[in-house]
Amino acid sequence: MSRRISPTVRRRRLSAVLRQLRRAKGATLEAVTADLEWSRGRLAHMEGNKWVRPDLGNVRQLLDYYEVTDTKTREATLDLARQSRERGWWTKQYKDAFESGSLVGFESEASVVSTWQPVVVPGLLQTEKYAAASARAALARPAAEVDRIVEARMARQEVLVGDQPPTVWAVIDESVLHRLPREGGVARGQLAHLLGLAENPDNHVTIQVLPFRAGLHPGISGPFVLLDFQDELDAPLVFLESRTEGLFLEEPPEVNEYRLVFDHLQVTALSQAESLRLMKKMLTD
Repeated sequence: MSRRISPTVRRRRLSAVLRQLRRAKGATLEAVTADLEWSRGRLAHMEGNKWVRPDLGNVRQLLDYYEVTDTKTREATLDLARQSRERGWWTKQYKDAFESGSLVGFESEASVVSTWQPVVVPGLLQTEKYAAASARAALARPAAEVDRIVEARMARQEVLVGDQPPTVWAVIDESVLHRLPREGGVARGQLAHLLGLAENPDNHVTIQVLPFRAGLHPGISGPFVLLDFQDELDAPLVFLESRTEGLFLEEPPEVNEYRLVFDHLQVTALSQAESLRLMKKMLTD
């Protein structure tokens, strides 16, 4: 199975391409807007990835204005615009389960997913039973909604198989393992699943446990996901999630700060070999 194309990533990349073309032309936002007689802020929104469905006519206008005559460059840019206009698989099938512009939109094309989770097992590594238990833990969710969340989460995990799966590096707090539900075999199933993922070299999954004895650490501010991409136009970003919404950080100083935190967590945590021994011990106790 090939990697899914993400309109979310392509739209962000298109914004970067348009910024590069304008700067190569030596033009300002104000000058381009005035020359094309566009409404104020239109180009800023396009370059700032504030659009939902890029207008092909606007993109062609910019390519003409920037005097992009190379056929390959023009078609590649227009292809990006067309892909950006598509609906992501998650909105086609699971619009009710995934928030608009959610993490999955970027996760689908990430080359490296680094995640710190102090409370729950990372979504990409959850079993169906654990996903259902964690969904039920959120208050006032009917059974039908829980089922849809589990179905969507399992579909999201398809990114881990097939062509060019991302490298996943997860650091989880030891408390996550002790908090696994014991009823219904949830804990045993989840532990076995984590071991299977980490021990299979084809999965490109590394799991480290941050032990209780580590004490206070840089990750006490909360969970986050750091996403890196293969294409140089796709800058890395950080995803933060609250109960009601998600927040993406893209400014280099912010991303670098979270990368530094993750580096510290990796050094402080047990090695993968030690982490697997801990999980195996819990599985046999």
